[in-house]
Amino acid sequence: MINLDLTGGSHVRIDAHHHLWTADYGWLAAPGLEPLRRDYTVDDLRRELPTGKVDATVLVEAGLCHHDETVRFLALAQDAPEIAGVVGWASLTDPDLPGTIATFLSGDGGDLLVGLRDQVQGMTDPGYLARPDVRGALRAIGSAGLTFDLVIRADQLPSAATAVAATPNTMFVLDHLGKPAITPDGLRAWRDAVEPLAACDNAAAKLSGLLTEAGPDWTVEAIEPFVHTALELFGPDRLLIGSDWPVCELVASYADALGAVGSCLSALSPSERAAVEGGTAIRTYGLEINQ
Repeated sequence: MINLDLTGGSHVRIDAHHHLWTADYGWLAAPGLEPLRRDYTVDDLRRELPTGKVDATVLVEAGLCHHDETVRFLALAQDAPEIAGVVGWASLTDPDLPGTIATFLSGDGGDLLVGLRDQVQGMTDPGYLARPDVRGALRAIGSAGLTFDLVIRADQLPSAATAVAATPNTMFVLDHLGKPAITPDGLRAWRDAVEPLAACDNAAAKLSGLLTEAGPDWTVEAIEPFVHTALELFGPDRLLIGSDWPVCELVASYADALGAVGSCLSALSPSERAAVEGGTAIRTYGLEINQ
């Protein structure tokens, strides 16, 4: 359990989505990612947290797509009190997923495993989330008491909604609001696509990654309609904030990534804002935090 002397004010502020990685991650070789092509460590994270007035975090798998990364992150989190939980990687087509989960849970820091993620955004099969083995994996994740983070493209939202509705005993968290196109037309298309998913009680969503989707010329005014629509569809009790650091550094600092979203929450009551900025993450991921 994490004991906190709050730095974020009267309620816990949790960054529910950040990464760590080493410079040799394969996807970092893509053009345009040169600024991210270095190691990002817990020490780097610690320097950023005060700038965002963040009390605790959730560390999310960073695209290595190997069990070793999850094992390493759990052991690392065990010695990093700032990290309240880990969303590790596992393949939804792993024929022994329950065994893989058991291995994670029994290892160093296994009690900090709060969820799993697979890189569904990279799947080209439109029926991927309807596959019997994938649906079975999603059920197994819920049976293990873990959440499943959906990192998907906007065009995958309809199939994700169907999968979420068909797996009511698993809690899902939509990363980056499903990566909408940050334009007026994109808002209309995204709302139509995300509404069925938001109608599922076992779905929450992260207000994260929006500045990266908007690009280097992002503005608060551009992302605000997406945040407000998410509040309308999911409600504060099913929304979480996340920096998506270090990815956000392509367009914004850690503080600006969280501050931009915070600027869109000004109309919320104190209790609603406390939910979005921390309470939902604590409840959704089962984080053990003592204020």
